[in-house]
Amino acid sequence: MHPKLESLLAKKVVLTDGAWGTEFQKKGLPIGASPDIWNLTDPQKVEEVARSYVEAGSEIILTNTFGGNGFILRKSGQEEKVHELNREGVRLSKKAAGEEALVFASMGPSGIMLMMGEVTPDELYAAFEAQAIAMAEGGADGIVVETMCDPEEAALAVRAAKTTGLPVVGCMVFDSGKDLDRTMMGTTVEEAAEALLNAGADIVGSNCGKGIEGFLNVCQRLHAVSGQKVWIKANRGLPEVVHGMTRYAQTPEMFASFVPALLDAGAGFIGGCCGTSPEVIAAVKKRLQEERIL
Repeated sequence: MHPKLESLLAKKVVLTDGAWGTEFQKKGLPIGASPDIWNLTDPQKVEEVARSYVEAGSEIILTNTFGGNGFILRKSGQEEKVHELNREGVRLSKKAAGEEALVFASMGPSGIMLMMGEVTPDELYAAFEAQAIAMAEGGADGIVVETMCDPEEAALAVRAAKTTGLPVVGCMVFDSGKDLDRTMMGTTVEEAAEALLNAGADIVGSNCGKGIEGFLNVCQRLHAVSGQKVWIKANRGLPEVVHGMTRYAQTPEMFASFVPALLDAGAGFIGGCCGTSPEVIAAVKKRLQEERIL
């Protein structure tokens, strides 16, 4: 086990952060626009989002680097800025975190389909490796490979991230199948966990895809395979678009009410994905304190 994870795993629960995209939308980012360039053009807004999670109680915050690989950045003509965007994304989160939280850099999917022959495994690995190197140079405390649906791509990203020597979390999206317990590719929870662990992931988990009430079964099964505390970041229920803005009806308190059951199912890292906010994280912290867990 990586030394940086030992003290975290000794705790009953580690509170992570919430969504970044919807927080950026509140600050003027158009729906569908990539926020990564804000690391260079609007760093103050990025730092504000990061700091808001630290102030809400997050012990680990992520970075504005989810779409920071060369394939995603190519869509906006920014592929030559992979190193700069990822390094700056980590630096901004580190500045906001200070001594109060750790920073795990976010690494999302490439948007390119391996199974369709759009890219080779070597090309994909190289893209993730370039991103991971920049994250490490920026001072990241760990890397989170997240929102993955293809276990082969996820494994390549985890292997690339592991070359930095940092602890690596691997997360898949389970939003398909009758019970919403398979990835879009049809991969089961057990198959995904094995792929991530075999690639070297220190922690496995799941994020996005559905509301927090749908994560209990997935969490139990990830914990059964890994034997370690699971990383869970659920959505804030189902969204709706009102006057061009994405809204989530689930209250912070309702979201937080599901957290104790997730801990019983093996979760040890709890935060939020789409639609969650600093208010949600603060509500989770309050619930954990009331339950005498945190």
